[in-house]
Amino acid sequence: MKISEFYNGSGTVLSFEVFPPKKDSPVQTVYNALEEMAGLSPKPAFISVTYSAGGTGGAKESTIELASFVKNKLGIETAAHLTCLNSSADDIKQILYSLSEHNIENILALRGDRNPDIQENGSYSYASDLIKYIKHSLPNAGIMAACCPEGHPESEDIVADVRNLKKKVDAGAEVLISQMFFDNEKFYDFKERLRLADINVPVSAGIMPVTNKRQFERMIMLSGASLPSKFTRTFSRYEDKPEALADAGIAYAIDQIVDLVSNGADGIHLYTMNKPAVARKITESVRSLL
Repeated sequence: MKISEFYNGSGTVLSFEVFPPKKDSPVQTVYNALEEMAGLSPKPAFISVTYSAGGTGGAKESTIELASFVKNKLGIETAAHLTCLNSSADDIKQILYSLSEHNIENILALRGDRNPDIQENGSYSYASDLIKYIKHSLPNAGIMAACCPEGHPESEDIVADVRNLKKKVDAGAEVLISQMFFDNEKFYDFKERLRLADINVPVSAGIMPVTNKRQFERMIMLSGASLPSKFTRTFSRYEDKPEALADAGIAYAIDQIVDLVSNGADGIHLYTMNKPAVARKITESVRSLL
């Protein structure tokens, strides 16, 4: 089933994201987490599986294996992330074949993050190029793309960012998944820019529940997302109280989701960080809204 079919106007679509384990972490912990998440109510409409940073160390195999487990064992639709920055045309062709072999119909097509320690040697420079190739190779695939409500850090400006996003949609992206943000007004402003640019595909809002200080500092550095005063006050107050900080992070994410759903958001894409307990607290709190 194409993931775009979930966005049929009947309500806000809930989805999760997980990532393959690091080399020194047991993969079984991720399978256990997925099984717990599959038992939540409401159950996520789909679960996406990331492609490990840099595309090294068997990342594509882990992504495909986990996505296959979600789709074929848990019975939940899935989307496998696929990056092109460090993948040759032959690599991508093989991955697409393997995805088809595992009955995985949906792909989140990404350029990938630049890594100064890895030389870029991919056949495609932009996500829009990858989307065109997927559309040509697998005409029936469901294709999604990423978007940045506050603009991609490498974009010249907001106008150029929206122009590049339109290239992805025109190339075949049917659903957009946003990067994390902590100020809902930034997301609403972004949706208005899309409307003016005649970009009419569903947009799922990416929500990151920040539950520890280290994660907070790292994610803010990577995302470049602006932080409203309510957010910074909360985390400043509890930064030395781990349990209180985790509770505050989950509460903040819940507040974001309530506001987004109340304002008609197409979807909520929860960055679970492979933590089923966090996903459970959030889904139970917003269950009646979805």
